[in-house]
Amino acid sequence: MSGPSTFVPKSAIGRWFESRLPVMGLMHSSFVAYPVPRNLNYMWTFGAILSFMLIAQIITGVVLAMHYVGSASQAFQSINDHIMRDVNYGWLIRYMHTNGASLFFLAAYIHMMRGLYYGSYKPPRELLWIIGVVIYLLMTATAFLGYVLPWGAMSFAGATVITNLFTAIPVIGTPLAHWLWGGFAVGAPTLTRFFALHYLLPFVIAAFVGLHVWALHVTGQNNPDGVEVKNVERDTVAFTPYATIKDIFAVSVFFILYAWLIFYIPNYLLDADNYNIANPLVTPAHVVPEWYLLPFYAILRAIPNKLLGVVALVAAIVILAFVPWLDRNPVKSAKYRPAFRFFFWVFVAICIGLGYIGSQEPNDAMTMVARILTGGYFGFFLVVMPVLSFTEKTRPIPASIADAVLAKKTAEA
Repeated sequence: MSGPSTFVPKSAIGRWFESRLPVMGLMHSSFVAYPVPRNLNYMWTFGAILSFMLIAQIITGVVLAMHYVGSASQAFQSINDHIMRDVNYGWLIRYMHTNGASLFFLAAYIHMMRGLYYGSYKPPRELLWIIGVVIYLLMTATAFLGYVLPWGAMSFAGATVITNLFTAIPVIGTPLAHWLWGGFAVGAPTLTRFFALHYLLPFVIAAFVGLHVWALHVTGQNNPDGVEVKNVERDTVAFTPYATIKDIFAVSVFFILYAWLIFYIPNYLLDADNYNIANPLVTPAHVVPEWYLLPFYAILRAIPNKLLGVVALVAAIVILAFVPWLDRNPVKSAKYRPAFRFFFWVFVAICIGLGYIGSQEPNDAMTMVARILTGGYFGFFLVVMPVLSFTEKTRPIPASIADAVLAKKTAEA
């Protein structure tokens, strides 16, 4: 916990303002004097990277919304003709936004996998983890809504495929799909609804990020050894400059990747079919979502029954919220759990495999492999985690964070 602020402004005006609205004290206690475990590595910098990407997405999204026309007859031209050609640096803003979404999800997946590997979902951080899952759900919804807005051929086909999944829900499914469509099929009202929701949800995400940071500051950060802070002076260092230097360096490296993607291969992650205007009478030969949703698309296609496929798709994400209760092993970090570490990397391979299969045209062989990998995906959470909770032989963990740091320095020497 950051605790009460000890910040005292040097100027009289600053002290007057701080006594009435202690904003600077809050910032000081949360991002300057806040104690963090002294053994944090660069895997803990992805929170800062995600914050940077969220801000970039919101700013570029607001600028694009100033020029975008949410009309079925003008949406495609407003992006590909007006924004890309007529707006000053419109091409740059558009490429920053589209490629920023991919890097946002890349950072989020690394952040989530780090949380799984080091047990950041375990007590007392269960709520912190659940808020993170909610943020991911909101990110997924926002990305899907945004993918429809260019109103290209793939956007239209994707909107039709995904919204049709709602019709599989008994009783309320069809009325819900009609409400989303604004009629009886994807059309102009659908685009208007999706534009409004896509503009709104990033601010909802920002609000949940605030809750996420708040929850983090209440429980304190986890660390690579999974050992709780016992002595603040020995086990922790100040957030600034120790953590901020790492965050600034990591964000700078990520920004180089961001710039390289924008200036050298801006269309690499975009589908060529989306440069054709939407036509209800013409469907792309192979409908696929963006790369960051491909594993879940593969799970959906692996189930032959439409309703069960939708259930599996939703369950694949929702199950993440129950991880704190599926893994009951008291040892947090996979550094001291050799069996869990092995199955974790198998799980990562399964996710990559599902992503690859989701990008391929369906056939009998691909479908069979997808079903096996889907079983492995759910098996990791429903079988491996509970079984290892009680059967795994773990390695001895350090008595404190300071002991872990000293042991590492001794080993390096």
